[in-house]
Amino acid sequence: MAEYKLLFEHADKPEYRTLDGYLKNGGYEGLKKAVKMDRQAVIDEIKASGLRGRGGAGFPTWIKWNGIAKEKSTTHYMVCNADEGEPGTFKDKQLMEETPFLLIEGMTIGGFATQADVGYIYIRGEFVDAARSLRAAIDEAYAKGYLGKNILGSGWDFDLHIHMGAGSYECGEESALMSSLMGERGMPRLKFPHAPLPTVAGLFDKPTIINNVETYSCAPFIIKNGGEWYATLGASTKNSRGTKIFSVSGHVNKPGNFEIEFGTTLKELLELSGGVKGGKLKACVPGGSSVPIINAEAVELAIIGYEEMGEVKSMVGSGGCMFLNEHTCIVSFIWRTSLFYANESCGKCTPCREGTKWMEQILRRIVMGNGQPGDMELLENITKQIDGRSFCGLGDAAAWPVAAALRVFPEEFEYYIKHGKSMVNTPEAIALAPSWQQPVLA
Repeated sequence: MAEYKLLFEHADKPEYRTLDGYLKNGGYEGLKKAVKMDRQAVIDEIKASGLRGRGGAGFPTWIKWNGIAKEKSTTHYMVCNADEGEPGTFKDKQLMEETPFLLIEGMTIGGFATQADVGYIYIRGEFVDAARSLRAAIDEAYAKGYLGKNILGSGWDFDLHIHMGAGSYECGEESALMSSLMGERGMPRLKFPHAPLPTVAGLFDKPTIINNVETYSCAPFIIKNGGEWYATLGASTKNSRGTKIFSVSGHVNKPGNFEIEFGTTLKELLELSGGVKGGKLKACVPGGSSVPIINAEAVELAIIGYEEMGEVKSMVGSGGCMFLNEHTCIVSFIWRTSLFYANESCGKCTPCREGTKWMEQILRRIVMGNGQPGDMELLENITKQIDGRSFCGLGDAAAWPVAAALRVFPEEFEYYIKHGKSMVNTPEAIALAPSWQQPVLA
């Protein structure tokens, strides 16, 4: 199966980053149509499309948009999560750099549908080029009446701002993101039912919609062509519609972003990225560093869809797909993953603050050749104490990779603990592996 370029159809055209180029290639037709529709009709088209959040959770977009108050009595906010801190994921960065008007138009459509007054794009601080591309596009949109007062003669006003974050992975969590936007520490809030939903009391305690870059970027196509048209894409799956961008990296011959239709197999995605480099396929992390790792046999069976990936005990996630060849030491790989989450924990809750550190320390001990009998059981127990018990999803994200690796590749942990070294760290394997994949610790 080939790529299905929808969001990326014009990404290779430099002029698409300008308003004139965007308009010549069908830009803003969705917004022009939306402002002539009833607001609820716009949300109904999003519902008919089957669009689900592309940031990882896969939550139906229309439910969020429909959950905001219809009788407006205060300011409504529209927020874009452009933090994209998930290791292995870099699609939103390319979308913002090469197709900035798609995001802007999508947020404006969402703003109209939910009666939003102000929008914020919370962008990762390292994404300087993406921020510059968006800044230039926003300025052009204001100059031509696509943002600001009385947009396209609709009588509706909408302002859009960029807010640069400080590179915190935790600020990709929606409540921590809102806290950061308000000048507070980037730490998560209480969730429903213990606190109101963001659609009731979000940013500055006002009704707020939060979606990520890829999700908003789909809205112009849905409104322009209709929700039923969009729903035909991915119709072979149980409940996944449209296209999904995967950031493919690791041991492949052609790393990069690939836009595919839901229903594509994981094996076909591997073929699109040029196949395995440096040996046979050993494992895959399909949706970003937080999703469970699977082996080569599961890759052969996996169909890309929210429910379908669950059948091979993994997830679509944010779309950061890492393929690993036979020379990869899974223990070292999981240790490095665990180190990331231990460093990124905000420290608010005990399961995550302490549990991520314990996992990293035990894995480090194993990789240094000092593993002890019972370490695997101890790691498994820690993952169970973190999963579902942390204040936000970071704890789950830290626990899932470790738990899955212990389940799928137990023999590698057993060998490392028994012999004090990796079962793949032979001179032959090291010679074949790329320099960055060679063992971190001898």
